[in-house]
Order: sequence, then structure tokens, then C-alpha cells
Amino acid sequence: MSPSSGKPVLQRDRPETPAAPTPPARQRRARRDRSGSLAWMYVATFVLGIAAWWILAEVTDNTLAPKPPDVVASLWNGLREGWLIDHTVASLGRVSAGFLLGVVLAIPAGFLMGWYKLARGMFEPWVQFFRTVPPLALIPLVIVFLGIGESAKIFVIFLAAFLSCVIATFQGVRNVDLTYINAARVLGAGDGTIFARVVIPASTPYIFVGMRVALGSSWATLVAAELLAAPTGLGRMMQSAQQFLQTDRIVVGIVMIGVLGFAMDRLLLVVERRLTSWQEVR
Repeated sequence: MSPSSGKPVLQRDRPETPAAPTPPARQRRARRDRSGSLAWMYVATFVLGIAAWWILAEVTDNTLAPKPPDVVASLWNGLREGWLIDHTVASLGRVSAGFLLGVVLAIPAGFLMGWYKLARGMFEPWVQFFRTVPPLALIPLVIVFLGIGESAKIFVIFLAAFLSCVIATFQGVRNVDLTYINAARVLGAGDGTIFARVVIPASTPYIFVGMRVALGSSWATLVAAELLAAPTGLGRMMQSAQQFLQTDRIVVGIVMIGVLGFAMDRLLLVVERRLTSWQEVR
């Protein structure tokens, strides 16, 4: 009411101020903006890379230097005739089997090494020893023990994936802040609860980093694994093309490995964002 007239003072309706977005909403918006800008950067760097390759192939005075049109023609012929699909399916099956088997065994092994000193003392020297040995050097022994069948090829890929993922998982457990563990103990949590509610969530980002590294190691080891008398596979295709100087087919194999590896890595990133949405990232 007005103090002088005693009449009520009419107040104009004030427009409602929109609520400020919550931090998770801001994070999602920032992620979308970054994803959009990164997509344009991916396209730009891809176009620049193809252009640089084409110019280099034209400048190089070598008839064996493959040009992008030659690679595209070889890729189309492979898809139309079916031989490229057969090689891709065979390699994708071997990499998937070796990678999944390596990750499934590496995660519990890394947890054991990080949580129990006894397990760390028993397994860490062997893990560090074999981690420095290239898989190619193990092929003769793999042939002796496992022969030249599919099990030998998958084992070589499994070993590369396992050694990459177990180190990351172990490091993730070791890097859990002791403050969280001590706070959980003060609140009465037992070892099982601490492990399930503190250690595993805190180690999840490290595990996914290890899985991505393991995936790259699996694809990098594919060519060496398919040296073991593989009838089909991208590595086998590239080896045969090398013998007949079919450089366009070699590039096709490289492109297929790179595209499949990139697609699987993006899939792991999507799963990681779903499971670690609580984590603040830049």
C-alpha cells in the first residue's frame, strides 16, 4: 500500500528469469560444442591429409606410389568382388576375440595387483617382463606350443591387449586417494564395500584408458598375428600385396584397419562417458 494515500500499489508483472542451467547441463552443452568443433577439425585434417598424399604421389617419380583414385578403385573392387569383406570379417573376429579376452582377464588381474601386495609381488615382474617383449618375437614359441591355427593368432592379440590393460587397471587402483578409503573405514565400511563403492568407481577412468590402449595394441599386433599361416585377414592381404607390389591394396588394408580401429575407439569413448558422467573433465 502507498504510505501517503493508503491505496495498494499495483506492481507490474516481472518476467520470470530463466533458471541457470545446472552444472551437468552446462557440461553436456560444453561437450556438444566441443564435439561439433572437433567434427569440423576432423573433416578439415582429413581433407588436408588426402591432398598432401595426392600431391606427394604426383611429385614422386615412382609408378608404384599409390594415388587416392587408385586406392578408391581397389577398395570398390574389393567390396564388389567380396574379397575385402572376407578379409575384414576375419581380422575383425580375431581382434575382437583377442581384445575381449585380454580385457576380461586384465581387469581382475589389475585389481588384484593393486589391492593385494602378495598378488603384486607374484604377477608384476612377469607383466613388466613380457610388456617389453614385442609380440613378433614370441611367434616362434607360439607356433611350437599352439600350432598355426586360430588359437595361436588370437593368443598373440590377447597378449598385447592384456599387457596394456592390466597396467592401466593396476595404476588406477594404486592412484585411489587414501582419504576416500580412510573416510569409508571411519564410516564403518568393510573391505568389500570399499572396493565396490570407492575403488572400482575411482579406477574406471584408468580402466577405459587401458582398454583404448589395448584396442590399439590389438590392431597393431594383427599383422604379426596373421603371419601364422592365416588364409584370410587384412594382414594376410597386405603381405600378399607386398609380394606382388600391389601398393594400392596395401593402402586399402591400412585404411580398413585405421577406420575399424577408430570406430571401435569412438564406441569405447561413448561407453566411458556413460559410466563416468560424474567425472569433471576439461
